Amino acid sequence: MFSGKVRILWNRHLGSSYYKIGLKCGNKLIAARPGQFVMLRPTAQLSPLLRRPFSIHGLITTEKGVSGIQILYKVVGEGTRLLARLGGGSSVDVLGPLGTHFRLPQPGRRIVLAAGGIGVAPLTFLAAELIKAGCNPGDITVFIGGRTRSELICRQDFEGLGIAVHLTTDDGSAGDACLVTHPLEAAVARRPPDILYACGPSGMLACIVGIAEKFGVPCQVSIESLMACGMGACLGCAVAGRPPGGRFLHACLDGPVLDAAALQF
Repeated sequence: MFSGKVRILWNRHLGSSYYKIGLKCGNKLIAARPGQFVMLRPTAQLSPLLRRPFSIHGLITTEKGVSGIQILYKVVGEGTRLLARLGGGSSVDVLGPLGTHFRLPQPGRRIVLAAGGIGVAPLTFLAAELIKAGCNPGDITVFIGGRTRSELICRQDFEGLGIAVHLTTDDGSAGDACLVTHPLEAAVARRPPDILYACGPSGMLACIVGIAEKFGVPCQVSIESLMACGMGACLGCAVAGRPPGGRFLHACLDGPVLDAAALQF
């Protein structure tokens, strides 16, 4: 695990409230796996005092190898507003990689990915690693949902890998006018995949877990939760575990990636 300052390579506005930032990192951070996260804060600011959690969106690769990581983020508060103002050459304070990661299936399996809004961030990293591990792009389907067109991001990342993408919006401004779980369930019912991966709001994940159980599909979900430390000290990211046992799990240590069977929504 790494803790310290890293240099910003670039910080790009993708449209609407979404940005992608590239960070130059050493060996400990570039060893990150899909689903893991970092705790991050601008170093030149006194506020916010605490780091904020961000899913690792992918690795930065050059002809010399992997040189850094990418973070996809949405401006929603003061911390991310400050982050959006930083340019290349500035620095940020980073702790990570933290948490559990997605477990990859064997090549030849049929795979479905489902993302809601900014939940797409770790799934692009996962998709790239699936292809690298030998999975056939034709065996992978991605469902991306958002409230409106501007919240549908990263479509080109998946399509660039040769992966089919299905879009939905609540207001019908792009793709199908419905919740992303509707076409997802229809697709799973027609031909259940070998594994389902998901990241997004808790309501969406609860529905997806129900779909996976209904059709007997193994499912891994990345849960979104507010965190203060990212290391299990503050216990502020507790989520309910499923009986029997029913103990509380913590997104930073037990997660953020968990088997669907472990969670009680």
